[in-house]
Amino acid sequence: MEQSEGQCPVELTVSLIGGKWKLLILYQLDNHGTKRFNELRRIFPDITQRTLTRQLRELESDGLVDRKIFTEIPPKVEYSLSETGRSLVPILLQLKDWGISYREQDRLRVRDELK
Repeated sequence: MEQSEGQCPVELTVSLIGGKWKLLILYQLDNHGTKRFNELRRIFPDITQRTLTRQLRELESDGLVDRKIFTEIPPKVEYSLSETGRSLVPILLQLKDWGISYREQDRLRVRDELK
């Protein structure tokens, strides 16, 4: 991805990990380690093959995911977090914790509204 020196850091970060699938892919690779393409398809049954391919290519191009090709028949490709991708893990965990907290607050709000 081409980056502008004056680009807002938040805008840059969102451009790298934004969208419905990228954060989820990074989170799964952190939690479950190296995965093959079809394993990721099983984890995310709602993603199309084209979208998963595009998201993985972008993550690889941006240096967040490593792609390892094995020269065997049939061809085997594995995806894992790169060193740069692993540096996002604390942020992913904070997002997870925030989601848990938000979900709990929302439950409390709904329960209070029902009273």
